[in-house]
Amino acid sequence: MRLPRRLSHAEGAELVDHLGELRTRLFICVIAVGAGFVAGYVVHTRLVHLLLAPLPGDRKLVTYGVAEPFITSMQVSLAAGFAIALPVVLWQLWGFLAPALQPHLQRSIAACVAFATLLFAGGVAFSYNVALPAALKFLTTYDQSVYDIQIRARDYVSFAVMVLVAVGIVFELPAVIVTLVRLGIVSSRTLRKQRRIGYVIVAAVAVALPGVDPVTTVFEMVPLMVLFEASIWLSVLVERRARTS
Repeated sequence: MRLPRRLSHAEGAELVDHLGELRTRLFICVIAVGAGFVAGYVVHTRLVHLLLAPLPGDRKLVTYGVAEPFITSMQVSLAAGFAIALPVVLWQLWGFLAPALQPHLQRSIAACVAFATLLFAGGVAFSYNVALPAALKFLTTYDQSVYDIQIRARDYVSFAVMVLVAVGIVFELPAVIVTLVRLGIVSSRTLRKQRRIGYVIVAAVAVALPGVDPVTTVFEMVPLMVLFEASIWLSVLVERRARTS
């Protein structure tokens, strides 16, 4: 199988060529996820221990079904596979969509994608070290005098991955706003003028994000508001640089 060639801007191509390119790129993404899944399964025991680290105290997960240990390990391996394959998936997506943009915008969007990747990694690190331990401490000690609190493996893995991904997505806000500003869809002047409305929207998004407890919601809302304010000033710098270039 030949790797797909990225078309240049405004280069003519038939519909069948686009469909063939899309099929090849999707196939590469599937192969990347499959390879990531195998790599994740090889170290899935270590990954489970890493997910357990934020739990307060010396706790151990319990299972209630014959197949639950196997299914839970497969879920962890699959999540790791998607994480490992994400750079390949994003690159294939970018290779397919980039020809629709002018060359100078392609460079800007590529820089924003790299910036977004770093922000997502920072969000996951913040969630793992700060947000997830705080949420788990609140949830696993709530009314502990009333309940015999045991943690089911399948539910815990789903919750932990959900929080990590949700906070990682929250940290993407500056990259999204900068991209919109660079494409001319929104301006820094509009963002500053509508700052109050923006904060209301940000708060609503934080509440709508996955999280069943107030601690997780707060740890999603506060960074989101800080990042929104930082995005406004970052968009000002982006516009100034675009005018001088």
